[in-house]
Amino acid sequence: MDNKSFTIKNWAQDDRPREKLLNKGRTAVSDAELIAILIGSGNKTESAVELSKRILASTDYKLNDLGKVSVNQLMKFNGIGEAKAITIVAALELGRRRKSEAVVKKNKITSSKDVFEVMNYQLGELKHEEFWILYLDNSNQIIEKFQLSKGGINSTIVDVRLVYKKALEIASVSLILVHNHPSGNLNPSSQDKQITRKLQKGGESLDIKVLDHLIITEKSYFSFADENLL
Repeated sequence: MDNKSFTIKNWAQDDRPREKLLNKGRTAVSDAELIAILIGSGNKTESAVELSKRILASTDYKLNDLGKVSVNQLMKFNGIGEAKAITIVAALELGRRRKSEAVVKKNKITSSKDVFEVMNYQLGELKHEEFWILYLDNSNQIIEKFQLSKGGINSTIVDVRLVYKKALEIASVSLILVHNHPSGNLNPSSQDKQITRKLQKGGESLDIKVLDHLIITEKSYFSFADENLL
């Protein structure tokens, strides 16, 4: 069968997702149809929509999980070359960034949940560990977010002087520590506890308090303050 018959421009007018979006609005188009618009054509045996449905089925029709699929993984589907795979990844990344902009910006931190909402979109889906510090003023407003490390950290390499030098430069009176566990395990490790104690002790003479330490996963978090570990 000629693959041209599976390109969108050769479909019946009512079956074309581009025209459907144009005439009926974006909400009338299914997830598979949106992906079909991106890839434009299927393969020798599947239309773009049928191929898109199969791609979605591989992640149980969850766009959030599809957003974690790599270019190489997408290229394993018959009919998806590098260019189409990159287009899908780019579109989903734009969606992720749009979502991050839509997050209510919590300038004032009143609870551990506020911290989770501020940092989850940035850390929740990462496959590597990152450690961040939120610097707050005396009204618990976030002055600055600072990445202390990427790819894991231990208490022996925490530069307390750097952490508090920055706090003094921006007139921060308190800190919140935040890092992610890509494994999904929310239990704090002995290293997590050591780092917390080390930074707490470092701020005592400067009267700069560590208010909390959050461990974040994609869907949940652990708060040292909530669990009375500070």
